[in-house]
Parts: sequence; C-alpha cells; structure tokens
Amino acid sequence: MTMSKIGRMHSSRFLASSIGVACAAVLALPAALPAAAATPAAPALGTTSASEQSATSARAAPVVDRATASPSGRTQSLPLVPRATDRALGPTAEQGLGRRGVRSFSLVGVVWDDPDTELHGRVQVRTRARGTTHWSGWQDVETHNHEHAADPDTAERASSRVRGSTAPLWVGESDGVEVRVRAEVSGRTAAPGVQMLPDGLRLELVDPGTGLPEAGATQTTTPAGGPVADPPPVGTPVDASRLGTLTVESAAASAVNADLAPLGATFIPALSRTATEDGLADLEPGMKPYIGPRPRIVTRRGWGADEKLRERDFLYTKKVQAAFVHHTASGNNYSCDEAASVIRSIYRYHVVSSGWRDIGYNFLVDKCGNIYEGRAGGVAKAVMGAHTLGFNTNSMGIAVIGSFGTTKPPAAAVTGIAQLTAWKLGLYRANPKGKTDLISGGGNLYAKGRKVRLNVISGHRDGFATECPGGRLYGKLGTARSKAAQYQGR
Repeated sequence: MTMSKIGRMHSSRFLASSIGVACAAVLALPAALPAAAATPAAPALGTTSASEQSATSARAAPVVDRATASPSGRTQSLPLVPRATDRALGPTAEQGLGRRGVRSFSLVGVVWDDPDTELHGRVQVRTRARGTTHWSGWQDVETHNHEHAADPDTAERASSRVRGSTAPLWVGESDGVEVRVRAEVSGRTAAPGVQMLPDGLRLELVDPGTGLPEAGATQTTTPAGGPVADPPPVGTPVDASRLGTLTVESAAASAVNADLAPLGATFIPALSRTATEDGLADLEPGMKPYIGPRPRIVTRRGWGADEKLRERDFLYTKKVQAAFVHHTASGNNYSCDEAASVIRSIYRYHVVSSGWRDIGYNFLVDKCGNIYEGRAGGVAKAVMGAHTLGFNTNSMGIAVIGSFGTTKPPAAAVTGIAQLTAWKLGLYRANPKGKTDLISGGGNLYAKGRKVRLNVISGHRDGFATECPGGRLYGKLGTARSKAAQYQGR
C-alpha cells in the first residue's frame, strides 16, 4: 500500500458505505459476486433476525433466545430476579438466578438498561460443563466495563440500543448456569436501602457458533488460524465460484483489505521487511521508512465473523497516532485453537448484548501471539473503534485475549503487540517509543477538549482510570515499545 493511498483514505473523518465498497470490489473483480444483488438488507444494529428484533424490544420476557442455532451463534438473555434469601435487602440489593439447565453457551456477561449507570457490586457465576454433571466453582466477572466504549457525544454512544455491561467471561462449552449479583458500597456489602443495582439486569449467554464461511466458499485456514494454503497474490484472477455465495456485508468487510489480500481471504499474509518497505512507494527521496514487516493477520472472515450483526457502514478518523493496549478480562481458560470462538463470542456480546456497532477493538492478540482483525473497515486504515472511552479518535485498540491482573502475559502475546504496532504505526510515521498529543473526548481522567500527551503505545489506564490492561500486562508495555522500535529499524 502506498502512502498516497493511505493519505487519500484518511484525508478526513467520514462514514464509508460498505455497500459502495462491495460494489467497487465487484467492478474491480469481474463476476466476484454474482449473487450479491439477491442479498437482503442487513437488519438493524444488534439483531440478526426477526426473533432478535423482537427480543431487544421485549425486555420483560422471561427468557430471550436472540437467534436460532446457526454457524453465527446464538445469544440467550435471562432477566435476573431478587434472590429469595435476601428479600429483606430490597429487590435491587441482590439479584441472580438459581442453578438451571440452558441451551449450550461458552461465554457469559451481565447487561443492564442504562449505559451511564455503573454496577457497583460483585458478579459471580458458576457453570456446568456441557453434557456432564460437573459444576465449576464461583467465578468473578469483571464489572467495570463502561470504559470500553464509544466516546461521549458520538452516534454509537448515543444509540438507544446501547446498554451497560460487565466484561465477558469465557467459560467453555456449558449447558447449566447459576449467577448472583450483590451491590456493594466502597467494597462493603450493602445495607438495606443503601445501594441499588442498575435496572434491567439480564444474564447474557453466548454461543459462538461454528463460524464456518458461507456455503460453497473455500476456507484457507484452520479454526485455530493456522495456514492450510497461502492465498494467491493480490491481483490474481478471482475464482467466481469461490466467492459467489459471499453476502454483500462479507464482501465489503473483505474488500477494504483488497490492497493486502484477495477478496474472501481468511488471512493477510506476512511480508518481509523489504517487501513491506517496497509498498511505501511514495516516500520522499532519502526518507527512511521506519516501518516493521507486516505480520500475518487473521481476517474477520478467518475467525468467522457474522457480518450481518454489525452496522453496515465503516467509521474512520484521520490517522493513527497511538495504540492503546487492553486485555479482554475474559479469563485465560482458553486454548489458541479456541481463540476464534472467543472472538466470535466477544463480537456477539459487544453488538447483540451491549448494543455497539461492531466489536470494540481494532485488533486482538491471543496467547500464542496470533493477530486478528477486529472492528471492520480495513486493517491498514484508521478505523474508529470503541476501546478507550475519550480517546478513540486517531488511535487504535489492541486487546490481548485474557486477564492479566495477576497472570503474566505470554511472551508470544507481547511480541504480537510489538509486531503489529511496528507495522501499523509505521504506516502513519509514528515512533513506538515516542509520545503524541491526543484530544480527550471526555472521561474520568481528562475533561473533554483537553490536549493530553501520551505514549504512542499506551495502556488503557493511561487514558481512563481503570485496571485494564491488568498490572502484569501493563508492566510489559516497555518491552513492547522497545521491540516495536527495533522492528521499525530505530
């Protein structure tokens, strides 16, 4: 990709129609989408079917199954009720659900009506492994998730579909659940009438589905993201039979990476440093590129994103000045073979349960160092995310899958952060060891409009008062900065 192309793409903040992108891809790739015209319009944000649409407007229903079983997954939504043993404390002091069997799920979270209301309390769940009688012990769910969100005064944040939510917790395949939510004041259990829990508490149970591509499409990676066969070089004639069943949404999400991989590719291949530098053809004479080799990136198609869940348009800012590092706080009890399933679950939780326009992070990195495309819009582009409340403009969010408050992050994950930032920040001439000025969009550390000087590679806690990305991962950011600078040749 040339810098002139990047400049044209980021000359202003704009909304790009994914349908328009898909149409452009069809023009550039003859016969790529013969069935696209028959594809129905995408449903509204946070829905995948009529059953999901009715679910979002009928919160009082005892149980909401937000989609039928499908490769794209399913969300069950159960309203919490006052716990019988604590009715004296009032209906909002402690709520939950007793042990019960449910349809299969792998990730849990709790949502509530008002996204501006914080849940001050403790959320715990226990689950039954699918097809067994074995119940886990109680597991804590991270409650402070509001700082992972779109900026104030943006359309995404102002949407009536947005809900308050805890962090998601990956529990593996399960078919039984029990939950308890108890209000707290300054770390102490609430006394009667002192502290109330948010209205509309619901337990969200997410089944990630299989994530298989559309019927007739060829999958070029294993579910774990490992290559089976490299995609053909960019510019290779497209096999129409391979792409004929792509939906408009899937084609659009792939077409924005057309300079890096063919339409429908499940991963963007790594490039050597020389090849990466050669792509920057518009460098001024004598200018040093300072860019790391492009790492291998699993595309949204590669991890099985259901593109009909997200909003159809892509939202961009002008450039990428900084990278904020996060952890998903979803636990470390997953294998790298399961990483795609975890990402599909987080994606569905962010969109269907929390009401966001797409997954919040621009990229994700698993414990083995594999890198995944997050929010749709193009891995080389300045896509507006919803990861660091107040600082989503001109930045990108990278989430390491796991929880790293007390657990040391794997070296491979830190290396993945360094490789990704060396390349992506290099496209925008940013020094991973440097500092940059960002304008706050509003948050609990910096007032809206304030110019804030931050590290080019920062932790989430640098822009918002939060524990994210966990103390142990935050302590590794210096290593990530140094490695990224080395990859850039600094």
